[in-house]
Amino acid sequence: MISKRLQRIALRLTILLSGFGFVAGVAVFGVAYFTVDIPDPNDYVNSQATIIQYADGSEIGRLGAQNRTVIPLAKIPVKLREAVLAAEDRNFYSQLAFNPIAIARAAINNVLGGQTQGGSTITQQYAKTAFLTSERTITRKLKELVIAIKLENQLSKDEILENYLNTIYFGRGAYGVETGAQVYFGHGVESLTVAESAILASILRSPGLYDPYFQDGNAERLSARYRYVINGMVDAGWLGESRGAKLKGQEPPVNPRLSSGRLAGPRGYLISWVQRELNELGFTDEQLMIGGLVIRTTLERKAQEAAQIAVQEAGPQNPPEDLHIGLLSIRPGTGEIVAMYGGRDYLERQLNDATQGITQAGSTFKVFALAAALEQGIPLTSIWNGDSPQFFDDLGKPYRVGNYDNEDYGQVSLLRATASSVNTVYVPLGIAAGLENVVNAARRAGIPDSVAMLPTPSLVLGVSSPRVIDVAAAYATFAAEGIYAKPFIINEVLGPNRGILYQGKIEAEEVFSSDVMRDLNYALRQVVLAGTATSALRGLGRQAAGKTGTSNENTSAWFTGYTPDLATSIAFFRDDALTTLRGIGGINSVTGGTFPARIWNAYTKRALEGSPKLKFRPPVNVNGTEPVDMRGVVMTYTKESATALMPPKPPAQ
Repeated sequence: MISKRLQRIALRLTILLSGFGFVAGVAVFGVAYFTVDIPDPNDYVNSQATIIQYADGSEIGRLGAQNRTVIPLAKIPVKLREAVLAAEDRNFYSQLAFNPIAIARAAINNVLGGQTQGGSTITQQYAKTAFLTSERTITRKLKELVIAIKLENQLSKDEILENYLNTIYFGRGAYGVETGAQVYFGHGVESLTVAESAILASILRSPGLYDPYFQDGNAERLSARYRYVINGMVDAGWLGESRGAKLKGQEPPVNPRLSSGRLAGPRGYLISWVQRELNELGFTDEQLMIGGLVIRTTLERKAQEAAQIAVQEAGPQNPPEDLHIGLLSIRPGTGEIVAMYGGRDYLERQLNDATQGITQAGSTFKVFALAAALEQGIPLTSIWNGDSPQFFDDLGKPYRVGNYDNEDYGQVSLLRATASSVNTVYVPLGIAAGLENVVNAARRAGIPDSVAMLPTPSLVLGVSSPRVIDVAAAYATFAAEGIYAKPFIINEVLGPNRGILYQGKIEAEEVFSSDVMRDLNYALRQVVLAGTATSALRGLGRQAAGKTGTSNENTSAWFTGYTPDLATSIAFFRDDALTTLRGIGGINSVTGGTFPARIWNAYTKRALEGSPKLKFRPPVNVNGTEPVDMRGVVMTYTKESATALMPPKPPAQ
């Protein structure tokens, strides 16, 4: 809390400094008043859209191509007007173009380190929105005040409010209350309820912070802002207290669908993700919608088209509505995202299955145990017991592990166990390598801290739930022989004068030795040559490596494959994490070696068509070529002793 004494001191200093600068301030303001003109509002309405491009300069889509319907104030419901006034400027009709007390209060509070506050009236907001940029400079603020004063002298309050309500940005490409009502509630302003009006008034303050489907945390912020608006309407006498109390308990749902056809289909996921990344870089929605920027991405048109065709042609026909397929492709060593398939239609689902959806990784995570084992001196020639089932120690309790279809592999080398994805070899491998080392290898490869990983035996079998982009980045590290590169999609941002506002850069570092990676790559090549994903290599005509991943109960299926110059991860999952994939596409069990591997094959053929056929460097055999017997190195239980130690099943109800 800022003490009252400190506030008084700050206020006196402000008054004193204001006195010294009064004469100069009047002179500057006078010059500004006679030199700053009110621009044509159509310059704002027809301002340049931001163009999003592929790496070759061809266009992906646009942000800010105007989605706007102008309606007269008489057709805007009174309750919507009152909701906006309650949210933004409750004294609009009784005060001047600007409120000096509110500006001073906000300035003092901001200087003293309190919560950042604004002091703008609706007239000022309209002046800034329609005629100026969002830059925070004294010059821009002075122009805003001058334009606001001139607007008050030339237009009535009703005219200013009408113009404001028809130009304010609501997010989702929508300008003005009519289009805002359409994209959030599916109908025009004339049909808005009081509660819907309050929601719309709440969102306009900052769509990026209040659109509940834009990012996590927005729904809670919107709910709080909605209650603030309702309380404001009650305080102003526009709603009765009982009616206001009832409305606060009747927060209406917001339509998750967007009405803009520019975001329809798979392309919507590209545009929305690029916009999100630009926001992370500091570009505001307002800049993107009216700034005339050019965004050059790392996406490659040929690869993107290949991804969409591959999902359509090699994926299951007539899949269930809740089936999700995510695909993301990265250039090893650079981190450039070259293709992304986030879903069938962004208008149906605003969650990107390649960059936001999560699902259990299954055997995709075995590679991290392999990397840790190679670093700990365990060779590919080591011999393990591949029988199924087996029981391993998990903090003093037996942990049952079985192979797919409970198949027995007998005494098997680590190289062969990798190709066949043998669970009863990989669990003890992770234990022998050190489960903390397995976690560490996964983190170094590219699995972020946001993905929970516990150093338990089940870690190796992929109980963690990463995003597709995380796994693609990790396997790109292997393809680059141990060089991790942070994924990125924005290559450069050009301003309206084509000056460079932002330049993307490669952020890479060596996280594994190349010798270890050459052995790992050799092992993962066996997966597609004679293992669980031979369908990935069919007709490819170039060297490849990869790993399948299928979770327990067949609730998710992955294939992540790579050539020396392209790493791509594909995942299948459903809305409910417990719903099986069995039966989809007429296949009894959808494993990573079925549809995911087939899609990878179809995609990679097209994406790399005509490019040089690069080869992996041969293995180094960093830990030697002599067989090492690893049977019995890790504690196991007999079936009888494990059964005795396991808790009894609960009695049938």
